[in-house]
Amino acid sequence: MATRTIKRPSSTSLSERLRPPQTPRLAKKFVALSLFWRTFFLLALLLASGVFAWVQTFRALEFEPRAIQAAQQIASLVNIARAALLGTDGINRIAIIKSVSTLDSVKLTPREPTDKWEPFEVDRFQRVIERELRDQLGPDTIVASSMNGTPGLWVGFSIARDSFWLKVDPTRVGPMSTSTIVLWVSIALLATVLGSAGIARLINRPLKDLSFAASRIREGEYDSRLDETTMTSEIRQVNMGFNRMARELAKVEQDRAVMLAGISHDLRTPLSRLRLEAEMSVQDEEAKANMAMDIDQLDAIIDKFMDYARPGEVKLVPCDVATIVAREAAAFRDTSQIRIQSKVAPDTRVLADDVELGRVLQNLFENARRYGRSTETGIARVVVSFARTGPWVIITVRDHGQGVDPKKIDQLTTPFFRGDAARTAATGAGLGLAIVEKALARMGGAFEITNATEGGLLAHIRLKRA
Repeated sequence: MATRTIKRPSSTSLSERLRPPQTPRLAKKFVALSLFWRTFFLLALLLASGVFAWVQTFRALEFEPRAIQAAQQIASLVNIARAALLGTDGINRIAIIKSVSTLDSVKLTPREPTDKWEPFEVDRFQRVIERELRDQLGPDTIVASSMNGTPGLWVGFSIARDSFWLKVDPTRVGPMSTSTIVLWVSIALLATVLGSAGIARLINRPLKDLSFAASRIREGEYDSRLDETTMTSEIRQVNMGFNRMARELAKVEQDRAVMLAGISHDLRTPLSRLRLEAEMSVQDEEAKANMAMDIDQLDAIIDKFMDYARPGEVKLVPCDVATIVAREAAAFRDTSQIRIQSKVAPDTRVLADDVELGRVLQNLFENARRYGRSTETGIARVVVSFARTGPWVIITVRDHGQGVDPKKIDQLTTPFFRGDAARTAATGAGLGLAIVEKALARMGGAFEITNATEGGLLAHIRLKRA
């Protein structure tokens, strides 16, 4: 539903003053997020933290077993090569060395005293491998990262008086690759996002249903019902309480409509009798006219009460604003009290209820007739104009009276409020502007009142363009 925006006079333009209310400061705060997104972000943060903690724990737990397993595989290759070399003579050893050297991942070569090598220990993983190899192959085992400028994992071992180098492909010996970890983490994060969205939607669905039903109650539709069979006990209790409240409000609304109809009938019947008795029994013409005026005033007050308490169901259709303005202005024929000038283009159309919009203009014209008269001529001069701003049409009703005290302008739409002593002395129920605001809210519009800079009161009506 549209919200009312009643502001104090300012130098801002009309379109800026009637722009839909914005809340930029709240958008910067976490509390401004909807409950779905708050739940989603909190769940995603929780699950993402769990994923990263799991990855770190996995890496810590698999680090040493992977290093020991790699060292055992290398030690097995060395022991196989050592066993093959032990059972052969010198000539056959050369043949074995040549045949092993033809392999891609393993190379066997004699070790010379002049060989230059670089230590294998660089990081923690490699230190574990080197320690494990020395434990399994003997303390004199050499583990190098390069030999005579050739990179690789070189393991130096001895058989009797002969020494050899066994080269192993270093790519097969290492911790889990970064690409693998990134792939796992990406899949886990994707699952986290999807899971968080699903869980957040599931958690917030009852609250979304409750919010939608509450908005319908606010608009006067009391037939909203929430599920009372949900498995969550707290949500079930809330839904049951809401349904009971909706039923009670519907009953109150029905009783109110019946009561208002009865009051209207019961009050108008004695008023009609009073009018008839005054016409037949009172001889003084002045007294008769005063009594008739009082009866008309009472009848008008009853109409105001009925208009203010009218149910909030309206049907929005394209309406011709110029036609409605002319129709309502025609009802104010006494040019000694009010003169209405329309500047609305004939093609101006809005989405509204024809009767409701007519009632809005009627109350604004009546308000100008009562309180917007010029001090010089005693006539209320009213000008109706319009402006188009984006999807909205702004209809302005201006009188050229004395205006209203700026300190009291925010209270003009309060039921039974009158702005000053002059207004208090005037006749009326004090419901005219309250009826205008309520009717525009039912039609999805907005209402604003302000003093004109040149004098008089400005009433701005904002409605959707048709």
